[in-house]
Amino acid sequence: MDIHLRNTILQATGASNLQLAGKLQNLWSGYGSIERYILSGASDAAIGPVIVKHVSPPARKAHPRGWNTDHSHQRKLRSYEVETAWYQHRAQRCDEHCRVPQCLALEQYDNEFLIVLEDLDHSGYPLRKTQLSYAEMLPCLSWLAHFHANFMHSKPEGLWPTGTYWHLGTRPDEWAAMPDGKLKQTAAQLDQILSDAPFQTLVHGDAKLANFCFSADGTQVAAVDFQYVGGGCGMKDIAYFIGSCLDEQQCERLEDRLLDAYFSMLKQALLQYQPDIDAEAVEAVWRPLYTVAWTDFYRFLQGWSPGHWKIHAYSERLAREVIQGLTA
Repeated sequence: MDIHLRNTILQATGASNLQLAGKLQNLWSGYGSIERYILSGASDAAIGPVIVKHVSPPARKAHPRGWNTDHSHQRKLRSYEVETAWYQHRAQRCDEHCRVPQCLALEQYDNEFLIVLEDLDHSGYPLRKTQLSYAEMLPCLSWLAHFHANFMHSKPEGLWPTGTYWHLGTRPDEWAAMPDGKLKQTAAQLDQILSDAPFQTLVHGDAKLANFCFSADGTQVAAVDFQYVGGGCGMKDIAYFIGSCLDEQQCERLEDRLLDAYFSMLKQALLQYQPDIDAEAVEAVWRPLYTVAWTDFYRFLQGWSPGHWKIHAYSERLAREVIQGLTA
């Protein structure tokens, strides 16, 4: 184990020793790893295991889908700078309603990053799920509603000016790879509509099911992976989350119920965090943008991975309706 990494963890936790408990995953495109360490002799008995995200870009850039351009490399490096800024300056605003892991240490040196985090498994969020029922989706929607309400009108200083990993400004290569047609022609317009929408907030930016950790009874969640947090319309997170959980038939059947649930939760969250904001006005602006946000992500997929499983009849219908509305 790297001596510098070891000393950083020991100093941050007050532990006298540590032991690798296992690798949780490799980072995308070989940019490092996420590992769990067991501590002994910590000054605070409440400190359990820690999760260490160590970013160390490869000498030879790789990508599972072939997107290994310099533009892609710089975007990834920037994403880790953003995640570091998130934990340093913003994460402390999150409470039990939009739970995130406590950050114990941060370091950046050259192009390497070290983030030492609380182990959410140890803290009461041990479950990971690969599919959800309608009821099981509600805790995640509640997390997103409270997150969006908490950060409504916050300026994304130090974060991505426009959150999400697929937005047009950071994806020129994927846009260029799209087939010619109305979706490609209206890409900038879709992006502008979302960016100009009133009631901008912070979006998680990668709010897929895999980034939510569930309590043992499944009623509470915490979220991880803040590489693409930044400014935006909350519908970006909602469309992306729903798309990560449901197939096309489920999307058709549950769309209205899920949006009703989210906006009901958002109204309660705004009362809690920002009672001066008119929740009815937020819904009036945001709800019609759900289909725009979905179409914007669908646009990205058409250039990034044309055979992706999320390119289905539901996505095509929404995109067709949105484009017709823009070009009518």
